[in-house]
Amino acid sequence: MPLDPIFSDRLNTHRRYLLGQAIDRVKSLLRWPNPEAFRRLPRRRNGRAAARSTPAVAQVSGVEVIRSASGGLKTVEPTPPAAPATSQRQARARKRKAALAWDRKELATVGIPGPELRTQEHQVAVSGYPAVRVRIYYPDSATAGIVPVCLAFFGGAFRMGGIDFPTTDAAFRRRAAESGVAIAAVDYALAPEHRYPTQVYQGHAALTWLFESAEALGIDPGRVAIAGVSAGGNIAAAVTLMNRERSRLPIRLQLLEVPVVDLTGRHIDLRPTRAMRIPSVLAMREMRSVARTYLARREQALEPWASPLLAESHADLPPAYILTAEYDPLRGDGAAYTAALRRADIDASAVQYLGVTHDTAIFTAVLPAARRWHRDVVEILRSLHD
Repeated sequence: MPLDPIFSDRLNTHRRYLLGQAIDRVKSLLRWPNPEAFRRLPRRRNGRAAARSTPAVAQVSGVEVIRSASGGLKTVEPTPPAAPATSQRQARARKRKAALAWDRKELATVGIPGPELRTQEHQVAVSGYPAVRVRIYYPDSATAGIVPVCLAFFGGAFRMGGIDFPTTDAAFRRRAAESGVAIAAVDYALAPEHRYPTQVYQGHAALTWLFESAEALGIDPGRVAIAGVSAGGNIAAAVTLMNRERSRLPIRLQLLEVPVVDLTGRHIDLRPTRAMRIPSVLAMREMRSVARTYLARREQALEPWASPLLAESHADLPPAYILTAEYDPLRGDGAAYTAALRRADIDASAVQYLGVTHDTAIFTAVLPAARRWHRDVVEILRSLHD
Protein backbone atom coordinates (compact mmCIF):
# COMPACT_ATOMS: atom_id res chain seq x y z
CA MET A 1 0.00 0.00 0.00
CA PRO A 2 1.14 3.63 -0.35
CA LEU A 3 3.50 5.10 2.20
CA ASP A 4 1.60 6.89 4.96
CA PRO A 5 1.50 10.66 4.21
CA ILE A 6 3.02 11.46 7.60
CA PHE A 7 6.38 10.28 6.28
CA SER A 8 6.47 12.55 3.22
CA ASP A 9 8.48 15.41 4.73
CA ARG A 10 10.75 13.00 6.57
CA LEU A 11 11.42 11.14 3.37
CA ASN A 12 12.58 14.32 1.67
CA THR A 13 14.86 15.00 4.65
CA HIS A 14 16.26 11.47 4.44
CA ARG A 15 16.94 11.80 0.71
CA ARG A 16 18.83 15.03 1.33
CA TYR A 17 20.78 13.34 4.12
CA LEU A 18 21.82 10.43 1.92
CA LEU A 19 22.76 12.76 -0.94
CA GLY A 20 24.73 14.96 1.44
CA GLN A 21 26.57 11.93 2.79
CA ALA A 22 27.50 10.88 -0.74
CA ILE A 23 28.71 14.39 -1.64
CA ASP A 24 30.77 14.58 1.55
CA ARG A 25 32.34 11.25 0.69
CA VAL A 26 33.34 12.47 -2.77
CA LYS A 27 34.74 15.68 -1.28
CA SER A 28 36.74 13.66 1.21
CA LEU A 29 38.20 11.46 -1.51
CA LEU A 30 39.11 14.50 -3.61
CA ARG A 31 40.24 16.48 -0.55
CA TRP A 32 37.96 19.30 -1.59
CA PRO A 33 37.46 22.12 -0.81
CA ASN A 34 41.19 22.69 -0.31
CA PRO A 35 42.51 26.20 -1.01
CA GLU A 36 46.05 24.89 -1.36
CA ALA A 37 44.93 22.48 -4.06
CA PHE A 38 43.43 25.38 -6.02
CA ARG A 39 46.57 27.47 -5.49
CA ARG A 40 48.67 24.74 -7.01
CA LEU A 41 46.57 24.48 -10.15
CA PRO A 42 48.02 26.38 -13.14
CA ARG A 43 46.02 29.37 -14.18
CA ARG A 44 44.92 29.64 -17.76
CA ARG A 45 45.55 32.56 -20.05
CA ASN A 46 43.86 32.70 -23.42
CA GLY A 47 43.00 29.04 -23.08
CA ARG A 48 46.59 28.01 -22.27
CA ALA A 49 48.05 26.92 -18.97
CA ALA A 50 50.34 29.48 -17.34
CA ALA A 51 52.36 27.03 -15.28
CA ARG A 52 55.62 29.02 -15.40
CA SER A 53 54.16 32.04 -13.66
CA THR A 54 52.48 29.99 -10.92
CA PRO A 55 54.40 29.13 -7.74
CA ALA A 56 55.35 25.47 -7.50
CA VAL A 57 54.99 23.65 -4.20
CA ALA A 58 56.95 20.65 -2.95
CA GLN A 59 57.52 18.87 0.34
CA VAL A 60 61.07 18.47 1.62
CA SER A 61 61.37 16.59 4.91
CA GLY A 62 57.91 17.72 5.89
CA VAL A 63 58.68 21.43 5.19
CA GLU A 64 56.76 23.20 2.46
CA VAL A 65 59.10 24.64 -0.16
CA ILE A 66 57.61 27.25 -2.47
CA ARG A 67 59.39 28.28 -5.68
CA SER A 68 58.29 31.74 -6.62
CA ALA A 69 57.82 33.04 -10.15
CA SER A 70 61.27 34.66 -9.95
CA GLY A 71 62.89 31.35 -9.17
CA GLY A 72 63.72 31.99 -5.51
CA LEU A 73 62.93 29.52 -2.74
CA LYS A 74 60.92 30.19 0.39
CA THR A 75 60.28 27.68 3.14
CA VAL A 76 57.09 27.71 5.16
CA GLU A 77 56.55 25.55 8.23
CA PRO A 78 53.27 23.75 7.57
CA THR A 79 50.39 23.99 10.00
CA PRO A 80 50.13 20.58 11.69
CA PRO A 81 46.87 18.93 10.67
CA ALA A 82 44.50 17.74 13.38
CA ALA A 83 45.12 14.16 14.37
CA PRO A 84 42.69 12.00 12.37
CA ALA A 85 41.59 10.02 15.40
CA THR A 86 40.89 13.20 17.36
CA SER A 87 38.92 14.83 14.54
CA GLN A 88 36.92 11.66 14.00
CA ARG A 89 36.05 11.45 17.68
CA GLN A 90 34.96 15.06 17.63
CA ALA A 91 32.83 14.48 14.55
CA ARG A 92 31.16 11.47 16.16
CA ALA A 93 30.52 13.44 19.33
CA ARG A 94 28.84 16.19 17.31
CA LYS A 95 26.68 13.71 15.44
CA ARG A 96 25.61 11.98 18.64
CA LYS A 97 24.79 15.29 20.26
CA ALA A 98 22.69 16.25 17.25
CA ALA A 99 21.00 12.83 17.29
CA LEU A 100 20.09 13.28 20.95
CA ALA A 101 18.62 16.70 20.25
CA TRP A 102 16.67 15.30 17.30
CA ASP A 103 15.38 12.42 19.42
CA ARG A 104 14.23 14.82 22.12
CA LYS A 105 12.32 16.78 19.49
CA GLU A 106 10.82 13.57 18.09
CA LEU A 107 9.38 12.59 21.45
CA ALA A 108 7.89 16.07 21.86
CA THR A 109 6.30 16.15 18.40
CA VAL A 110 5.35 12.58 17.46
CA GLY A 111 5.86 10.42 20.56
CA ILE A 112 4.20 9.79 23.91
CA PRO A 113 6.22 10.34 27.10
CA GLY A 114 6.61 7.43 29.46
CA PRO A 115 5.12 7.29 32.95
CA GLU A 116 7.07 7.69 36.16
CA LEU A 117 8.27 4.25 37.24
CA ARG A 118 10.64 2.84 39.78
CA THR A 119 14.01 2.20 38.17
CA GLN A 120 17.34 0.77 39.27
CA GLU A 121 20.77 1.32 37.74
CA HIS A 122 23.39 -1.43 37.79
CA GLN A 123 26.92 -1.88 36.46
CA VAL A 124 27.52 -5.41 35.21
CA ALA A 125 31.08 -6.67 34.89
CA VAL A 126 32.03 -8.23 31.54
CA SER A 127 35.09 -10.46 31.42
CA GLY A 128 37.59 -9.07 28.91
CA TYR A 129 35.35 -6.17 27.89
CA PRO A 130 34.06 -2.90 29.39
CA ALA A 131 31.42 -3.17 32.10
CA VAL A 132 27.91 -2.42 30.90
CA ARG A 133 25.15 -0.36 32.48
CA VAL A 134 21.73 -1.96 32.87
CA ARG A 135 18.64 -0.01 33.90
CA ILE A 136 15.62 -1.94 35.14
CA TYR A 137 12.19 -0.38 34.70
CA TYR A 138 9.76 -1.93 37.17
CA PRO A 139 6.03 -1.95 36.42
CA ASP A 140 3.60 -0.73 39.08
CA SER A 141 2.67 -4.33 39.82
CA ALA A 142 6.24 -4.96 41.01
CA THR A 143 5.19 -4.08 44.55
CA ALA A 144 3.00 -7.18 44.57
CA GLY A 145 5.90 -9.60 44.18
CA ILE A 146 8.36 -10.88 41.62
CA VAL A 147 7.67 -10.09 37.98
CA PRO A 148 8.73 -11.36 34.55
CA VAL A 149 11.59 -9.52 32.87
CA CYS A 150 12.66 -8.70 29.33
CA LEU A 151 16.31 -7.97 28.53
CA ALA A 152 16.15 -5.22 25.89
CA PHE A 153 18.61 -3.72 23.39
CA PHE A 154 18.04 -0.32 21.77
CA GLY A 155 18.52 0.51 18.09
CA GLY A 156 20.83 3.02 16.43
CA ALA A 157 22.97 1.33 13.77
CA PHE A 158 25.44 0.17 16.47
CA ARG A 159 26.85 3.72 16.61
CA MET A 160 24.06 5.94 17.93
CA GLY A 161 21.48 5.89 20.66
CA GLY A 162 21.40 4.67 24.23
CA ILE A 163 19.00 3.97 27.06
CA ASP A 164 18.98 7.69 27.95
CA PHE A 165 17.62 8.74 24.55
CA PRO A 166 14.13 10.17 25.18
CA THR A 167 12.14 8.02 22.74
CA THR A 168 13.94 4.86 23.90
CA ASP A 169 13.40 5.63 27.58
CA ALA A 170 9.74 6.48 26.95
CA ALA A 171 9.12 3.23 25.07
CA PHE A 172 10.70 1.13 27.82
CA ARG A 173 8.62 2.92 30.47
CA ARG A 174 5.34 2.48 28.59
CA ARG A 175 6.02 -1.16 27.78
CA ALA A 176 6.91 -1.99 31.37
CA ALA A 177 3.91 -0.16 32.80
CA GLU A 178 1.34 -1.64 30.41
CA SER A 179 2.66 -5.20 30.24
CA GLY A 180 3.47 -5.74 33.91
CA VAL A 181 6.93 -6.93 32.82
CA ALA A 182 10.17 -5.40 34.06
CA ILE A 183 12.39 -4.10 31.23
CA ALA A 184 16.12 -4.56 31.77
CA ALA A 185 17.60 -2.11 29.25
CA VAL A 186 21.23 -2.71 28.26
CA ASP A 187 23.31 0.39 27.51
CA TYR A 188 25.82 -1.49 25.37
CA ALA A 189 28.98 0.18 24.08
CA LEU A 190 28.83 2.03 20.76
CA ALA A 191 30.94 1.42 17.68
CA PRO A 192 33.44 2.24 16.32
CA GLU A 193 35.04 2.97 19.69
CA HIS A 194 33.99 -0.52 20.73
CA ARG A 195 33.53 -2.95 17.90
CA TYR A 196 32.01 -6.41 17.60
CA PRO A 197 31.92 -8.70 19.53
CA THR A 198 32.02 -6.33 22.54
CA GLN A 199 28.26 -5.74 22.45
CA VAL A 200 27.40 -9.44 22.26
CA TYR A 201 29.57 -10.27 25.26
CA GLN A 202 28.08 -7.36 27.18
CA GLY A 203 24.59 -8.61 26.36
CA HIS A 204 25.39 -12.15 27.41
CA ALA A 205 26.94 -10.92 30.67
CA ALA A 206 23.76 -8.91 31.36
CA LEU A 207 21.61 -11.98 30.67
CA THR A 208 23.68 -14.17 32.98
CA TRP A 209 23.61 -11.49 35.66
CA LEU A 210 19.80 -11.28 35.48
CA PHE A 211 19.47 -14.97 36.24
CA GLU A 212 22.12 -14.97 38.95
CA SER A 213 20.64 -11.89 40.66
CA ALA A 214 16.97 -12.66 40.06
CA GLU A 215 15.96 -12.94 43.71
CA ALA A 216 17.67 -9.71 44.73
CA LEU A 217 16.23 -7.91 41.68
CA GLY A 218 12.67 -9.11 42.30
CA ILE A 219 12.32 -10.84 38.94
CA ASP A 220 11.24 -14.34 38.00
CA PRO A 221 14.06 -16.37 36.36
CA GLY A 222 11.44 -18.68 34.90
CA ARG A 223 9.84 -15.86 32.90
CA VAL A 224 12.62 -14.12 30.99
CA ALA A 225 12.44 -12.71 27.45
CA ILE A 226 14.98 -10.99 25.20
CA ALA A 227 14.19 -8.18 22.77
CA GLY A 228 15.88 -5.75 20.43
CA VAL A 229 15.19 -3.08 17.83
CA SER A 230 17.15 -2.82 14.55
CA ALA A 231 20.84 -3.13 15.51
CA GLY A 232 19.60 -4.08 18.97
CA GLY A 233 17.67 -6.89 17.30
CA ASN A 234 20.95 -8.15 15.88
CA ILE A 235 22.52 -8.13 19.34
CA ALA A 236 19.49 -9.79 20.95
CA ALA A 237 19.54 -12.60 18.37
CA ALA A 238 23.31 -13.01 18.78
CA VAL A 239 23.04 -13.16 22.58
CA THR A 240 20.34 -15.82 22.18
CA LEU A 241 22.73 -17.88 20.04
CA MET A 242 25.56 -17.37 22.54
CA ASN A 243 23.25 -18.42 25.36
CA ARG A 244 22.39 -21.64 23.52
CA GLU A 245 26.08 -22.44 23.07
CA ARG A 246 27.35 -21.39 26.50
CA SER A 247 24.68 -21.09 29.15
CA ARG A 248 21.42 -22.74 28.22
CA LEU A 249 19.52 -20.28 30.41
CA PRO A 250 15.76 -20.65 29.89
CA ILE A 251 14.66 -17.74 27.69
CA ARG A 252 10.90 -17.88 27.13
CA LEU A 253 10.74 -15.79 23.95
CA GLN A 254 12.65 -13.44 21.67
CA LEU A 255 11.08 -10.27 20.26
CA LEU A 256 12.91 -8.76 17.29
CA GLU A 257 11.70 -5.46 15.82
CA VAL A 258 12.96 -4.45 12.35
CA PRO A 259 16.11 -6.50 13.01
CA VAL A 260 19.26 -6.60 10.91
CA VAL A 261 20.45 -10.21 11.14
CA ASP A 262 22.78 -10.50 8.14
CA LEU A 263 25.59 -7.96 7.95
CA THR A 264 26.74 -9.30 4.58
CA GLY A 265 23.80 -7.37 3.10
CA ARG A 266 22.54 -10.35 1.10
CA HIS A 267 19.00 -10.00 2.38
CA ILE A 268 18.60 -6.25 2.02
CA ASP A 269 15.38 -5.62 0.09
CA LEU A 270 15.79 -2.55 -2.13
CA ARG A 271 12.21 -2.51 -3.40
CA PRO A 272 11.08 -0.24 -0.54
CA THR A 273 13.88 2.25 -1.23
CA ARG A 274 13.05 2.33 -4.94
CA ALA A 275 9.40 2.89 -4.07
CA MET A 276 10.49 5.88 -1.96
CA ARG A 277 12.66 7.17 -4.85
CA ILE A 278 15.89 6.70 -2.90
CA PRO A 279 18.72 5.69 -5.25
CA SER A 280 19.71 2.09 -4.53
CA VAL A 281 23.41 2.96 -4.61
CA LEU A 282 22.93 5.47 -1.78
CA ALA A 283 20.78 3.08 0.25
CA MET A 284 23.31 0.26 -0.06
CA ARG A 285 26.17 2.58 0.80
CA GLU A 286 24.38 3.57 4.00
CA MET A 287 23.68 -0.08 4.89
CA ARG A 288 27.29 -1.10 4.29
CA SER A 289 28.55 1.78 6.41
CA VAL A 290 26.67 0.28 9.37
CA ALA A 291 28.56 -3.00 9.01
CA ARG A 292 31.89 -1.21 8.52
CA THR A 293 31.34 0.77 11.70
CA TYR A 294 30.46 -2.29 13.78
CA LEU A 295 32.92 -4.84 12.43
CA ALA A 296 36.69 -4.60 12.68
CA ARG A 297 37.12 -6.77 9.58
CA ARG A 298 34.78 -7.35 6.68
CA GLU A 299 34.98 -11.14 6.94
CA GLN A 300 33.50 -11.00 10.44
CA ALA A 301 30.13 -10.49 8.79
CA LEU A 302 30.14 -14.23 8.13
CA GLU A 303 30.30 -15.08 11.83
CA PRO A 304 26.97 -16.09 13.40
CA TRP A 305 27.28 -13.72 16.37
CA ALA A 306 27.60 -10.87 13.86
CA SER A 307 25.02 -12.23 11.42
CA PRO A 308 22.70 -14.56 13.37
CA LEU A 309 20.94 -15.57 10.16
CA LEU A 310 24.14 -17.31 9.03
CA ALA A 311 24.35 -19.67 12.03
CA GLU A 312 24.75 -23.30 10.98
CA SER A 313 21.73 -24.22 13.08
CA HIS A 314 18.84 -22.33 14.63
CA ALA A 315 17.59 -25.32 16.60
CA ASP A 316 16.83 -25.07 20.31
CA LEU A 317 16.25 -21.32 20.22
CA PRO A 318 13.28 -19.72 22.00
CA PRO A 319 10.02 -18.93 20.19
CA ALA A 320 10.29 -15.71 18.19
CA TYR A 321 8.11 -12.76 17.31
CA ILE A 322 9.48 -10.67 14.46
CA LEU A 323 8.01 -7.30 13.47
CA THR A 324 8.91 -5.60 10.19
CA ALA A 325 7.76 -2.58 8.17
CA GLU A 326 6.70 -2.53 4.51
CA TYR A 327 8.89 0.48 3.61
CA ASP A 328 12.06 -0.80 5.23
CA PRO A 329 14.93 -2.48 3.34
CA LEU A 330 15.51 -4.61 6.45
CA ARG A 331 12.18 -6.35 5.93
CA GLY A 332 14.08 -9.00 3.98
CA ASP A 333 16.24 -9.76 7.02
CA GLY A 334 13.17 -10.24 9.20
CA ALA A 335 11.47 -12.53 6.71
CA ALA A 336 14.61 -14.59 6.15
CA TYR A 337 15.21 -15.04 9.88
CA THR A 338 11.61 -16.12 10.43
CA ALA A 339 12.00 -18.72 7.69
CA ALA A 340 15.30 -19.96 9.14
CA LEU A 341 13.76 -20.40 12.57
CA ARG A 342 10.77 -22.25 11.13
CA ARG A 343 13.07 -24.61 9.22
CA ALA A 344 14.60 -25.45 12.59
CA ASP A 345 11.12 -26.19 13.99
CA ILE A 346 11.09 -23.04 16.12
CA ASP A 347 7.75 -21.41 16.76
CA ALA A 348 8.27 -18.15 14.90
CA SER A 349 5.74 -15.60 13.72
CA ALA A 350 6.26 -12.51 11.62
CA VAL A 351 4.08 -9.43 11.19
CA GLN A 352 4.68 -6.74 8.57
CA TYR A 353 3.05 -3.34 9.12
CA LEU A 354 1.90 -1.85 5.83
CA GLY A 355 2.52 1.68 4.64
CA VAL A 356 5.12 2.48 7.28
CA THR A 357 8.91 2.74 7.71
CA HIS A 358 11.75 1.45 9.85
CA ASP A 359 11.25 3.84 12.79
CA THR A 360 7.45 3.61 12.95
CA ALA A 361 7.29 2.55 16.60
CA ILE A 362 8.20 6.02 17.91
CA PHE A 363 5.22 7.74 16.19
CA THR A 364 2.65 6.71 18.78
CA ALA A 365 1.16 10.21 19.17
CA VAL A 366 0.36 10.70 15.50
CA LEU A 367 0.22 7.35 13.70
CA PRO A 368 -2.39 4.61 14.27
CA ALA A 369 0.00 1.93 12.96
CA ALA A 370 2.54 2.93 15.62
CA ARG A 371 -0.08 2.62 18.35
CA ARG A 372 -1.01 -0.80 17.02
CA TRP A 373 2.69 -1.74 17.00
CA HIS A 374 2.94 -0.70 20.64
CA ARG A 375 -0.14 -2.69 21.64
CA ASP A 376 1.18 -5.78 19.86
CA VAL A 377 4.50 -5.55 21.69
CA VAL A 378 2.70 -5.17 25.00
CA GLU A 379 0.58 -8.25 24.28
CA ILE A 380 3.67 -10.28 23.42
CA LEU A 381 5.30 -9.25 26.70
CA ARG A 382 2.12 -10.05 28.63
CA SER A 383 2.38 -13.63 27.42
CA LEU A 384 5.21 -14.01 29.95
CA HIS A 385 2.52 -14.00 32.64
CA ASP A 386 1.01 -17.22 31.27
